[in-house]
Amino acid sequence: MLKVLMTGASGLVGARVKELLKTDFTWLTPSSQELDITDKDKTLAFVQSHDFDCFLHLAAYTNVDQAEIEHDYCRKINVEGTANTFRAASSVHKPYILISTDFVFDGTLTQYNESSIPKPISYYGQTKFEAEQLVKNQAMIVRLSYPYGNSPAPKPDFVRTILKFLKQGQSVQGITDLIFTPTFLDDIAFGLKYLINHFQPLIYHLVGSESLSPYEAFIRIADTFAQDKNLVKPTTYEQYFLNKAPRPK
Repeated sequence: MLKVLMTGASGLVGARVKELLKTDFTWLTPSSQELDITDKDKTLAFVQSHDFDCFLHLAAYTNVDQAEIEHDYCRKINVEGTANTFRAASSVHKPYILISTDFVFDGTLTQYNESSIPKPISYYGQTKFEAEQLVKNQAMIVRLSYPYGNSPAPKPDFVRTILKFLKQGQSVQGITDLIFTPTFLDDIAFGLKYLINHFQPLIYHLVGSESLSPYEAFIRIADTFAQDKNLVKPTTYEQYFLNKAPRPK
């Protein structure tokens, strides 16, 4: 059985991946205190002192709006953290998988594939793109888009966040002129299972099969959980993201 060293195991995606694939792989999931990815020497020492077959790097700074303010901290985790973990994994000749994001694109195209040219428009997206460039053609890059699940997670996904507001009788704003691709966490986990077992240093888009607007998604959430869909109010991209970090549209 393959042994996978995974960072970010306490996050939304990592926790579900470990839970669903607990019998498929042996897991080594150090905390951020045990493995400080921002410290080059400590990262190298940790990796070289543990036995594993594959390095799965999920840990990241993902607060898109705050990243516009905390440039240094975001870069330290997303760029330097990737550089440190990749060099460490390479030093022991282990395959490396970087989890990335659709935020490396600007969202102006109607469809994207693995050969589409990245053009990030937020600082968060820029750091993830730079992280990709560090490992491209030497590691596997897996881009995800808006993960969500069907059970409580360490970090609330967009479905649970919207549902919480609706249950409290609070209105929510749904953007009508933005298209996104929600991705079920379980599909991500089983997709990663296949990719880990069939490693190739290529780029993969591991995303849901349907794209829709946030407004449409929020209406579905209300219908699915028998909530008042009149609480979902339409808004535009420009109105919603006024004074916020830009997102792919």
